[in-house]
Amino acid sequence: MGQDITLSVKVLDEENKEELIGATIFIPQLSIGTTTDINGVGIIENLKEGTYGIEVSYIGFEKLKDNITISSTSYTFTYYLEESEESLNEVVIQATRSTRTITDIPTRVEFIGGEELEEKALMNSTNISMVLRESTGIQIQQTSLSSGNRSIRIQGLDGRYTQLLRDGFPLYGGFSGDLSIMQIPPLDLSQFEIIKGSVSTLYGGGAIAGLVNMVSKRYYV
Repeated sequence: MGQDITLSVKVLDEENKEELIGATIFIPQLSIGTTTDINGVGIIENLKEGTYGIEVSYIGFEKLKDNITISSTSYTFTYYLEESEESLNEVVIQATRSTRTITDIPTRVEFIGGEELEEKALMNSTNISMVLRESTGIQIQQTSLSSGNRSIRIQGLDGRYTQLLRDGFPLYGGFSGDLSIMQIPPLDLSQFEIIKGSVSTLYGGGAIAGLVNMVSKRYYV
């Protein structure tokens, strides 16, 4: 039994002579390999004396094959890889600046109001859960049996990711996901505006799932 041998392989770009980080070094007959580190060096340990076939490859470069013979305790090899002719073309990303703000970008808003709202208010005038539970993609989840607290889940996300607004202003200081909607009667509301999907850019992290805006009735004297 001979001594264990450590093989060190340095991989460079042939054109720029720069180290290639993450290049693959593989010895097929032993089915072992490694990848190069930040210095472009890959190390394979516990080899025995002999001749081995070695494959060096990297994305966008031609695969290199070589036969090496090792007999002492440590060996270092350096390989230069050529760029492949089938490498990916350069990707150019262009952007155009405009004066349009994010608040002007159209967003799909669902509307509940009129006769539908009045019908649901008559069926359950104590809270808004009856109004919202029949809307697609919205689930009313009871979070407390003792107090009857419920949260609004949009598209399966947790209730804390649904923002509740009243006339465009956050209810409960923006933490409505963990509080009850029992205290919100639908009798003094004229309509519901529902956005399903993330609008956190405009309304903060509480609106990752979406938001429900409750518009109050306006009385004129």
